[in-house]
Amino acid sequence: MSTPPASRKGTAYGRLWRRLPAELAYLVVAFPIALTGFVLVISLFSTGIGTLVTFFIGVVLIIGALYVARGFGTLDIMLLEWTGRPAIPRPEWQDARARTGFFGWLRALLGNGHYWLYLLHTMVVDFVIKTVTWVIMVVWVSVALGGLTFWFWNLFIPQGEQGWYLSEWLFPTAIFDARTVDNVLYLALGIVFTATLPIVTRGLTSLHWLVARGMLSAWKSDALQRQVATLSESRGAAQSAEGHSLRRLERDIHDGPQQRLVRMQMDLAAADRQLEADPEKARGLIAEAMQQSKDALDELRALSRGFAPPILLDRGLVAALESAAVRSAVPTRIVDELPTGTALAQEIERNAYFVASEALTNAAKHSGATEVEVRVSLLEATDRAESWLTIVVTDNGMGGAFSIAGHGIAGLQERLRGLGGTLELSSPAGGPTTVTARMPLPTGAQHP
Repeated sequence: MSTPPASRKGTAYGRLWRRLPAELAYLVVAFPIALTGFVLVISLFSTGIGTLVTFFIGVVLIIGALYVARGFGTLDIMLLEWTGRPAIPRPEWQDARARTGFFGWLRALLGNGHYWLYLLHTMVVDFVIKTVTWVIMVVWVSVALGGLTFWFWNLFIPQGEQGWYLSEWLFPTAIFDARTVDNVLYLALGIVFTATLPIVTRGLTSLHWLVARGMLSAWKSDALQRQVATLSESRGAAQSAEGHSLRRLERDIHDGPQQRLVRMQMDLAAADRQLEADPEKARGLIAEAMQQSKDALDELRALSRGFAPPILLDRGLVAALESAAVRSAVPTRIVDELPTGTALAQEIERNAYFVASEALTNAAKHSGATEVEVRVSLLEATDRAESWLTIVVTDNGMGGAFSIAGHGIAGLQERLRGLGGTLELSSPAGGPTTVTARMPLPTGAQHP
């Protein structure tokens, strides 16, 4: 059953009253804060402009004014959010130029339009608006409180001492007790101003929020720049991770199968020379060559499992992880928390398997663990706009693991960053060690 319009209005009006204390507190403190910011910023900025001929002193003072304005603007945003107004996105304060040295930082600061908008807001706009709204708030509260209490303190004014009556001014020809009618008129006026007080405070606070939203919030171009920077960083990370994987594969092939194949070639050449002179010795060399061939094939299969084992393509991620757990040197338990019917893209499954198998290998080699748990789950946003595949590998080893550039965990971090994901390592001394990998799923990922 739908809610009657009167009920909805009453609920909205009640919400206004619930927000009144915070909004009233904001309006009370806003003017002193704005006045302080106005005095500080205009003093620094005007002095900086006046001493700009010295360059160093003038620039330092202007930079100080920009930073002070930024602080007061940020404080105003925080206070507005405290009153219950919607959050205002913060701007980007530095760009890539800031990492190129002092003059790059200086160009990034002085060339950032947000700093100058915050300066204009603190030095002119905010001070003017808060002065006006503070006066309106003080007048409204004074009339409301004065009207509601006039009848009381009017009792203590001696008869004949009050030289002016509102009722006589409104009704000059009427015959009545002016003192009593004034009490009624002021009480009615106080009730009206009190009833409309939360509406006024909401309007004044909303005005400040709109000004702050227009001058102090991030621009749409900021989000685009962050996205471009993130994509560039992800691309670099993906290239670095791919290069690391290729170098590792090359090293593993060189140290394993290639050496065995060279040995097999030498054994076959020696067997060929001994075939007529010493057939028994030749057969022994051929047997050794066959064993080298078998070992090389096993190593090649092991290497292929590190990238995309057949079971991963045939039966999916969980089955592949269970197969890796069986082969692991440390007893491993797989915990599948994926929703029933979840279907992941092959690229996601391949990278998830690679990360999990690498974490298992590191645990077996370095942790001294006697038990490992691999937990696979799906983390979804509340609006189901995006979802993340999460893999947590925990061992009960001695801990103390850390990331070294170009090795192990660092390589996994590069790989995941290239996918737009993250990898976190927690390994206090004494254990346990926990590796948490998160990968964003593409929009087309299927899940129930």
